[in-house]
Amino acid sequence: MLVTAALDPAAEPVRRSYSYLGPAGTFTEAALAQVPEARGHQWVPVRNVGEALADVVEGRSDAAMIAIENSIDGGVSTTQDALATVPGLRIIGEYLVPVNFVLVARPGTKLSDVSLVAGHPVAYAQCLRWLTRELPGHAHMPAASNVASAVGLLDGTSDADAAIAPPTITEHHDLEVLAENIGDNPNAVTRFVLVGRTVAPTPPTGADKTSLIVELPKDYPGALLELLEQFATRGINLSLLASRPIGDALGRYRFVIDADGHIQDERMADALLGLRRFSPEVIFLGSYPRADRAVVRYPDRYSDDVFVEARDWLRGLLSGEPDI
Repeated sequence: MLVTAALDPAAEPVRRSYSYLGPAGTFTEAALAQVPEARGHQWVPVRNVGEALADVVEGRSDAAMIAIENSIDGGVSTTQDALATVPGLRIIGEYLVPVNFVLVARPGTKLSDVSLVAGHPVAYAQCLRWLTRELPGHAHMPAASNVASAVGLLDGTSDADAAIAPPTITEHHDLEVLAENIGDNPNAVTRFVLVGRTVAPTPPTGADKTSLIVELPKDYPGALLELLEQFATRGINLSLLASRPIGDALGRYRFVIDADGHIQDERMADALLGLRRFSPEVIFLGSYPRADRAVVRYPDRYSDDVFVEARDWLRGLLSGEPDI
C-alpha cells in the first residue's frame, strides 16, 4: 500500500530555503531571523538583490529577504527597480530592524591607530558625523556590504585600519570593537520585505499594507493628481510614494506606492480598479500584515458595508426594483 509523505510519520519534513543578502551577520540576516517559518530551514547568503530574487523566480529558494526602505535614506532604489522589472513575485511580509553600527578592527588596534575606515557607502553616510568628530583626519574605503568591510580586515583583502559593521559582527568574526553606537541617528530603522513567488494574499488582519508600482499614462498637468485621487476619494492613506525612472525616455517615471489597507477591503479593491482603468501598467506587489501591527483607520463612509450597499442600490436601479 502506498503512503504519501504527508501521512507518513517517518517521512522527512520539507526543508525550505531562504535567500538573504550575506554573509552572516548582516542586518538582512537579522530581519530573516524574525520570520518564524524560516527557523530551522536553509538560509542562503547571496551577493545582491538581483541574485536573491533570481533564486526565488528560478525555484532555488522559497523566498528572499531584501531591504526596501530606510528611515534616513528613503527607498532602496535597487530593490524598487528590481520589483518593477522581475515578474512573478509577491511581498508576503515586512520586518523592521533598528540600524546601528560599531567600529571594529583587528585585535590590538587602538582608535588612535585608525586613519583608513572601510564601510558600505550608506553605512558610512549614517556614521559620518561621529567619524568626523572622533577621527577628523580619516579616509573612507567603500565596501560591498557592512559585513564585507569587516571581513576584509581579517582575510587580507582590505588595507583599512578599521571598519563600520553591525553590532553582531563579533558573534561571527574575531574582531575588536573600538567604539559602539557610532550611528548619527539612534532611531534609524530599515524596513525589509520577504518576497516569494506569486500567491494569493493572506486574509486581511485589519493592520495591513498594499504595495504597488504604477506608471502614469502620459506626462500632462494633473496626471499625478489623478493617480492620487484614486486613493484619496476612497479614504486610503499612503505611507510611501516614491518615483523611479522607467528608463525608456527622459522624464518618464513609475511610482512605488504603499497604501494602508488590504486588497480584500472594498475601498482598496475599488481603488485598484480605478488605477487599472487609468494606468497602462499597474504591478500588484502584495497585501500583507504591517510590521508595526498598527490598525488601519478610515472614515465610516469608506467601510465595506457602504460599498456593498451602494452596489446593491445600483443593482436595484438596473433591475427596476421599486423604491422603498
